[in-house]
Amino acid sequence: MKNPVGQNVLEIVAEPQTELPVEKLIIQGGTRLNGTVSVGGAKNAALPVMTSFLLAGGKSRLDRVPALNDVKTLSELLALLGPEVDFTNGSVTIDATNITSHIAPYKLVSRMRASFYVLGPLLARLGRAKVSLPGGCAWGPRPVNLHLAGLEALGAEIEIEHGYVVAKAKRLVGKPFHFDVSSVGATAQLMMAATLAKGTTVLTNSACEPEIGALAECLRQMGARIEGDGTRTVRIEGVDSLAPVTYENIPDRIEAGTFLIAGAMGGGEVVVDHIRPDHLDALTEMLTRVGASVSVLEDAVLVKGVDRPKAVDVTTDIYPGYPTDLQAQAIALLSIADGTSRITDTIYTDRFAHVPELRRLGADIEMTANVAAVKGVPKLQGAYVRSKDLRASAALILAAIVAEGETHVTHIHHLDRGYEQIEDKLRGLGVTVERMEDPNGEDA
Repeated sequence: MKNPVGQNVLEIVAEPQTELPVEKLIIQGGTRLNGTVSVGGAKNAALPVMTSFLLAGGKSRLDRVPALNDVKTLSELLALLGPEVDFTNGSVTIDATNITSHIAPYKLVSRMRASFYVLGPLLARLGRAKVSLPGGCAWGPRPVNLHLAGLEALGAEIEIEHGYVVAKAKRLVGKPFHFDVSSVGATAQLMMAATLAKGTTVLTNSACEPEIGALAECLRQMGARIEGDGTRTVRIEGVDSLAPVTYENIPDRIEAGTFLIAGAMGGGEVVVDHIRPDHLDALTEMLTRVGASVSVLEDAVLVKGVDRPKAVDVTTDIYPGYPTDLQAQAIALLSIADGTSRITDTIYTDRFAHVPELRRLGADIEMTANVAAVKGVPKLQGAYVRSKDLRASAALILAAIVAEGETHVTHIHHLDRGYEQIEDKLRGLGVTVERMEDPNGEDA
């Protein structure tokens, strides 16, 4: 199928493949959270940075990498392509001197969407790539049209064959490209590909999330010529080659935000440290509106929670707006608010798999298209709930912490894609939580 860009080329959305037993968290509710929790490196920055190491022959290292299933999956995929990959003590070392394969198979790419990032670097360095259409969380679909349209604009020949993207280019050529919709994934993809293109690429309506800035800085340290990241216009002047690098990952703003919301719900005092507070302005503004006391420190935020938050309206937006990755957690918070809140997701309009499960805990939520009307209740009640995706898992845990009684959150393999050692961190704040196998999980 030639010239697929005009078609509705969608990502394959399926449950991440896993042979692990079904596990659950058992959480005793009613905890008043207190203490300090440290945030790890950003998964959503680590994945494209690791992939960018394909662009340079030699050994590169990324520090502050969270030990998550997604990192493991990408490490397996990169190793399958030929580089030597080692993940030890929070650092990933990738020696991409030799790339022996240009094929990224469905078996690995289907586990998570971010695997699709290998397309641009393989194409830029080898002149060819064959990459499966991706998967990830069990909600969607989310198109990859912008990735393909951008690469075609840079001169790639692209076909879709039997569920794979097959791309060829003797050398990519820098060109202007405008994103019809601001996309973090597509911006990262084209930015990596353009670093080795001949000439200058100008990307307009680009994503300006911190993860894009982290990738741009890493690429600059490798020798790329990039300017404008953090704005809607990114300019990349192609170079002939890149050099290996050692780079430190940025903190995970979504993990940080999740714990800040937990602190606001728990009625105690929580310090979330080793973070970039400036990456969380939209969230801290929302927490202030619900009545929490928020103090911004140099590399930490102190939140003093309230027993009953105020109802507020929240609308997700592209950065620096309120993150869609904190939408589910916001609904958990507002489910115990005094009054009715409206939460609108303008980024992923179908990302509400957590709503039926929150209702099982006693939340009063009505859905109309991409708008959740949340009528706060004084108390939630513990129940047996099933995680449907990564951020839904986090929302259910937050709700369980403040619910009366015991909550079982099952199918937490989703959770392990984005939160490192979350049980230990919750215990450090006073939560009684236990992880165990769930023999009845498939029937939940």
